[in-house]
Amino acid sequence: MAFTAILRKSASSLAPFASRLARFNRSHHSAIFTASSHLSRKPTTSTSTSSSFVPIFRFSSAVEAKKPSSDESLIQVIDSEIKCVVETDDQNRVEETPSGFPFKIEDIPGQQTVILTREHQGDHVKVEVGMPDLVTGEHPEANNDDDDDDSEKPNQASLPLVVTITKNCGTSLEFSCTGYPDEISIDSLSIRKSETSEDEIPYEGPDFHDLDENLKKAFHKYLEVRGIKPATTNFLFEFMLNKDTREYTTWLKNIKSFIEA
Repeated sequence: MAFTAILRKSASSLAPFASRLARFNRSHHSAIFTASSHLSRKPTTSTSTSSSFVPIFRFSSAVEAKKPSSDESLIQVIDSEIKCVVETDDQNRVEETPSGFPFKIEDIPGQQTVILTREHQGDHVKVEVGMPDLVTGEHPEANNDDDDDDSEKPNQASLPLVVTITKNCGTSLEFSCTGYPDEISIDSLSIRKSETSEDEIPYEGPDFHDLDENLKKAFHKYLEVRGIKPATTNFLFEFMLNKDTREYTTWLKNIKSFIEA
């Protein structure tokens, strides 16, 4: 009876240690968690001279040696992200250019924007297209009691555009626009002369939305006949989404190459 009690007591005392060993040998499922644990671990200091401290310290060192470095963990996460992007998005798809699309597209890999150019009745038309702003659901809902048509636009996907129309003399008219599904909004416009210094800030006129309705419609028509219309921006939105995916994948690969170097 006494021997049985001793065995039970010994088994009870060894159970915590066996449990710790089991947890130690369990494989880690998250590379980020492994790296974070490795970086946040601080060396234990103790003034005790007990010999029991020595094997614990050596055991801890063995654990540290088996863990991947933070660089290796980051590379694993990057590889996982690249795989996810490639599997979920067809980067080789080609957007069908709309019939009668009048612009020449200049898409330089690694650049944030795409440039469109064309000539129209002696005017040089240049459109700088930025990356799309997607709807994330984080914006507050629009107030339905507000009569302003622009109140709901923050909840729509959008595309920033800068349209510059230049005369032969060098003077240009610059429109800052935002493309929405089936609609283009003019935010501001200014006239720039060729001799104007880049450090000078030209007068952009009053808030475009405060202008007379007939004047606003005339400006929209002015852009439309030069190719800046909803059919164009709808195509550009898809084009820029595809570019954003390609650039993101390349960005990830470049960071991985830098870390591995």
